[in-house]
Amino acid sequence: MMLFIYRLFFPLVFPFFLPGLIWKLIRRPGHKASYWERFGIYSNEKKLQLREFQGGIWLHAVSVGETNLALTVLNKWVKIAPDQKFILSTTTTTGQEIARNKCPKNVIVIFCPIDLTAFVRTSLNLIRPSALVIFETELWPNMICMAKKMGVKNILVNTRISDKSFKGYRRFRAFFAPVLRCFDAIGVQTQTDKDRLNQIAPDVDSKIIVTGNIKFDQTPPEGVGFDFSSIFGTSHDGIVISASTHSPEEPLVISAFTKVRETVKNAKLVMVPRHAERGGEIEKMLSQTSFRYHRRSTGMPVEGELDVLLADTTGELAGFIKSSDVVIMGKTLAGNDEGQNIIEPAVMGKPIISGPKLKNFRQALDALKKNNAVRTVENEDQLVTAMMEYLQNPEKAKALGIAAQNTILANRGALQKTLDLLTNTVG
Repeated sequence: MMLFIYRLFFPLVFPFFLPGLIWKLIRRPGHKASYWERFGIYSNEKKLQLREFQGGIWLHAVSVGETNLALTVLNKWVKIAPDQKFILSTTTTTGQEIARNKCPKNVIVIFCPIDLTAFVRTSLNLIRPSALVIFETELWPNMICMAKKMGVKNILVNTRISDKSFKGYRRFRAFFAPVLRCFDAIGVQTQTDKDRLNQIAPDVDSKIIVTGNIKFDQTPPEGVGFDFSSIFGTSHDGIVISASTHSPEEPLVISAFTKVRETVKNAKLVMVPRHAERGGEIEKMLSQTSFRYHRRSTGMPVEGELDVLLADTTGELAGFIKSSDVVIMGKTLAGNDEGQNIIEPAVMGKPIISGPKLKNFRQALDALKKNNAVRTVENEDQLVTAMMEYLQNPEKAKALGIAAQNTILANRGALQKTLDLLTNTVG
């Protein structure tokens, strides 16, 4: 009944969401050429490819973070099952570009169809997957229920139920419980996530396994990182990166860095907003300072040695972090408390400065705090003090980074548990 209501009303409200989709398509970078696949429209070449991959395993990831997780799983899964065919879908253009650039062989990359019956039916009929693997918590009723009706094994992995989403799922559990029942297996990050799912759909308890967070199993990027010498020259007093920031964190970071520069004269700053389309907004802030800056998305050549790099691009964050000296974790300051992937800089052995709460990465932050492997700050003054401390004491910064790396290594194991769940369920 609830699915019938959803199918009845979603087409009516979808036109109101369409302008937002178009705006993101225009503003955000990434691969856009095959975006029509979101509407169930595939090129003849792609149709032929998908027909050849019928019976394969369809993995779905939303954006950049989930795509990197899917790639972590795929890179190991293809070694275990080299003859298995895989299809990887993403929702965003940024995730699509990363998937296309980093996918192993025997994997076709597509856009995930919008959850309208006609679009989903077209994709399922083309792919006819043997299994549908969804990363984190992307509960699109049509795709999940229609796949189940076709006899597809549905698996939800690395599942996390945030504080915010739990309230919504529990309030509308009459709608979400039937969707959860369509899964043959669910791998969750923590016992808390399992308990929350049980409150939404108590009868799925036997299908849920606590596998841990695959992000703990991610490995540092290969290579030497990003060469900042063309941006900042070869002589400086350290590079600070503000990674995956959200509004209104940028003004706070710029103000704090301005104060740091009064003492650490030749420190450098790399600003990487979580959403690249905010580059123009941040450039306006930088234009009101005395800093010499470069906006990377312009593609213009760098002129002279700079103070700040505004990296409003996609797919380069890991390289930037690897070559930086201090990492400020975004979405943790200035009223933001949900957090971004703090595990990424930690596994690279970087000294991390973060706000006091990361609701979406609570497990990782708790582990780091327990081992004194992260510096938490609550305001601009504390941020200034922390930046200066690590820029002026490289050995202290190094020790913090090593502690962070060791913490992540000690918490690994989720990848193998997830692969065991997948292979046991798929058969």
